[in-house]
Amino acid sequence: MKNKLVSGLALAAFLGGMSVAAVAQNVAIVNGKAVPLTRVEALSQQVERSGRPVTPEMQQQIREEVIAREVFMQEAQKQGLDTTADFKNQMELARQAILIRELFANYEKTSPVTDAEIQAEYDKFVAANAGKEYRASHILVEKETEAQAIIAQLKKGAKFAEIAKQSSKDPGSGARGGDLDWAPADSYVAEFASALTALSKGQLTDTPVKSQFGYHVIRLDDVRATELPKLEDVKPQVAQQLRQQKLVKYQEALRAKAKIE
Repeated sequence: MKNKLVSGLALAAFLGGMSVAAVAQNVAIVNGKAVPLTRVEALSQQVERSGRPVTPEMQQQIREEVIAREVFMQEAQKQGLDTTADFKNQMELARQAILIRELFANYEKTSPVTDAEIQAEYDKFVAANAGKEYRASHILVEKETEAQAIIAQLKKGAKFAEIAKQSSKDPGSGARGGDLDWAPADSYVAEFASALTALSKGQLTDTPVKSQFGYHVIRLDDVRATELPKLEDVKPQVAQQLRQQKLVKYQEALRAKAKIE
């Protein structure tokens, strides 16, 4: 009798321990159904991936959200909404989206962008963008006669900035005394760029320059070699661009080898 009692107590203690362990695996029991803690962990990871920190307060909100979802889900199942064709189609789309996301994430993990690839891409950028930048000022007017009169005034000693503020039809640069800041020549329309690059530093155009915008009086204020960002300053952006390019090629390769009838 004593041995049976001891065995019974041991069994009760064992089952009690299992119950505590089971509770530790769950965030709650809703209408008799266990809600696993892994749902809280999964939702927390989603929040972290979105860039938001999971604070203790946020963690409690996530727990409440998981429990609320279980309550609502049970009611939806009770009403038979999980048996409809629309629900099944939506579930299939969700399953596809998750699998595809995991496929692409795994590809990026197994085919990372290397430092050598980043350096090569940066070198291509430097080669394509090396050159000169021009700091120019201009006064834009509607008529050629107006531009000619302004050139005559400037040659007599009139202040370029004052005339630009008073007469230029370009509101942006006009307010700055005609200053267009630094820019490569090809950022301007062809007629403007051609006249600008023909000038020497400090020189003014002798004749008005006609473009689609009107007539320009142009002055070249300075010239410098194009200033490009250092690799360490743009490395994250270059890496992201390369990752995107590699992922697009991976997708194209998968489609190319698929048998589609």
